[in-house]
Amino acid sequence: MQHRTLGSQGLTVSAIGYGSMGLTMAYGPGDEQEGIAAIRRAHDLGVTFFDTAELYGWGTGSNEILVGKAVKDFRDEVVLATKFGFDLSSRSEQGFGLNSRPDNIRKVTDNSLRHLGVDHIDVLYQHRVDPDVPIEDVAGTVKELIDAGKVKYFGLSEAGPQTIRKAHAVQPVSVLQTEYSLFERDVEQLFPTLDELGIGFVAYSPLGRGFITGTAKPAGAYDATDIRNSDPRWQPGNFEKNVEAVNRLADLAASKGITVSQLALAWLLTRGEHIVPIPGTRSPKRIEENAGAADVTLTEADLAAIDEILPHGGFGARYAEGHVPTWI
Repeated sequence: MQHRTLGSQGLTVSAIGYGSMGLTMAYGPGDEQEGIAAIRRAHDLGVTFFDTAELYGWGTGSNEILVGKAVKDFRDEVVLATKFGFDLSSRSEQGFGLNSRPDNIRKVTDNSLRHLGVDHIDVLYQHRVDPDVPIEDVAGTVKELIDAGKVKYFGLSEAGPQTIRKAHAVQPVSVLQTEYSLFERDVEQLFPTLDELGIGFVAYSPLGRGFITGTAKPAGAYDATDIRNSDPRWQPGNFEKNVEAVNRLADLAASKGITVSQLALAWLLTRGEHIVPIPGTRSPKRIEENAGAADVTLTEADLAAIDEILPHGGFGARYAEGHVPTWI
């Protein structure tokens, strides 16, 4: 597995990472042993970057605990990333409230260290920008945690240029994480800022929440707890257009002897030397498939064909109305 450098502070990870959210939330019921096996298989294949968050356990720490158990025997060989920033005691139709106050950051960090069973967190992200807390206070608190040895690198998620610059001035930001895939390309407008400041980029939902695997079913065909039932891309009208696009991508992939997932991940790797996607899956077969994308070479003709199929992204917004983060 190739490796890539994220940011200017020394963070190096595998070219393909692993996102653990789907092991415990958003994609139907999960199984702990299945999740542990998936993470260990990813490690066997050279994946060294594993992403979790306080939110993914609904406040119980279950996702972090699962990840910690899975990597226990090779913790020093991997990079563990987790996140703070939600108020899990408050929930509305729009989701959980935000809380990036310094005292909460410290509390969540200590909880995450305990849940993961580690003495330090490699990457600590602010999960969402909190408009009620100056980003300088957030960055300053993470700087204190870095100075104390509890954290190594600082990351932001779904942040805009002003926030990134203000945070970076207090504590260098190693990485920004935001949704990015063939279906979702809006974040490209932030790349000049990241390049200027020397900040890496982590792409979450790099396979469009599973749509770009060729296995998508219509909304309503998933488990009741699955977010794809309400995802705009799965709704009538958008769904059929997205299926057609993925079928065309699959034909292109087949002509190269690869899968459509590998095509989509390889495309992301061509977008910049400091970009790392973190696909998530419970399937060992899918993990092998995703890891193999790091060895795929796309030609200029391939890239042109992809742009012709999806010049501006997929059909439908990435979140239902009222849930889309605002970049500031």
